[in-house]
Amino acid sequence: MIDKTIVDMLSSISLAMFSKNFFGIYHGALSAKIDYKSFVINTRDAIFDKIDSKSLCELSAENKDYRWKIASIESHVHASIYDNIHEAKYIAFALPHYTTAMTFNNKEIVLQDYFGKTTFGTVEIYDPGDFSTWYDRNEKEITDYFLKTRNHIMVIKGVGVYVYDRDILQLVKKIAILENSCKLLSIKNSF
Repeated sequence: MIDKTIVDMLSSISLAMFSKNFFGIYHGALSAKIDYKSFVINTRDAIFDKIDSKSLCELSAENKDYRWKIASIESHVHASIYDNIHEAKYIAFALPHYTTAMTFNNKEIVLQDYFGKTTFGTVEIYDPGDFSTWYDRNEKEITDYFLKTRNHIMVIKGVGVYVYDRDILQLVKKIAILENSCKLLSIKNSF
């Protein structure tokens, strides 16, 4: 059974992120590390505005049992990040609309507002190449990117955003600043 404190925290964060369109109905993933070998993540069929104990599962990196079949398709990526990046305590995979839209015609996002510029400056856009093989490669490529760059955020062309942090509020703050900055760039470019 998953600790009620973790369920409540993931539920409230998930609702906030869903309300801001960072998650779709079935698109996205949110997890919390429990200890060095296990973590809690949403299930495949989770609806992010109503996360509860039934839409979360605890996974063990050492024992890939039946729960891995009901867990989010992003579970292997989360497990790899937790296994290789010890400061990762929380991970989110989100699809913020403005940020994802900015990936189609750019190789990087040069943020121009105060919060975007002081928090990120410029954000590289990772090109995943062939989408048909992305889910065969994403676990290794995402983990390698984080290890190579030491960034806590990865913007993937046409896919979305991966972010990890030790503090869940800082994780959400990073996504929110990035998305708000991309929204401002979009509005600026429409004039």
